[in-house]
Amino acid sequence: MSSQNDFKLCPMCGSRKIANVHNRKWLCADCGFDLYNNVAAAVGVVIADSNGNVLFEKRAKEPRKGFLAFPGGFVDPDESVEEAAVRECREETGVEPSSVSYLCSFPNTYEYKNIVYKTCDFFFTASLPPDVPDIDALIQKLHGEESEVLGFASVRIRSVEDIEETPLAFGSAGKTLQVWLKNLYNRSIK
Repeated sequence: MSSQNDFKLCPMCGSRKIANVHNRKWLCADCGFDLYNNVAAAVGVVIADSNGNVLFEKRAKEPRKGFLAFPGGFVDPDESVEEAAVRECREETGVEPSSVSYLCSFPNTYEYKNIVYKTCDFFFTASLPPDVPDIDALIQKLHGEESEVLGFASVRIRSVEDIEETPLAFGSAGKTLQVWLKNLYNRSIK
């Protein structure tokens, strides 16, 4: 966590004696207010076709505007990560996955409006709708949420080099693609 996350005043009593303790919480020496800087939960959905083409959205806002990301976002209060994955996919693409399967998770850093958020990103896979033969056909059906999505892209991911050449918004997505690729090859070998 950087110093840009430091409060200038205690949000409870207004004291200037608020301190960031071990980059873990804020503590006010005057009133005893303490606030933990807990990790935020986020989700992403990997949707791919049988040719190794993966669906990405082009981000419409910072951080990393214009870079590629999976459909996804932050988990809402009182929502499971599975529910969030389905909701975020529906909101951002206009298509609701019929089911999602857990793939992996990775820590991430998400800087937004000069605040650094530490997240735990949970990634899921989802199948194409039964009436859609491939990612390119799916893209024709998508309706991106304008505030979140500039457009959609199909990127063929068949190797680590393909992952490294893809302009991904977040490092956790690259690590996820490596897990997805490893699982893909393990399934095809059996």
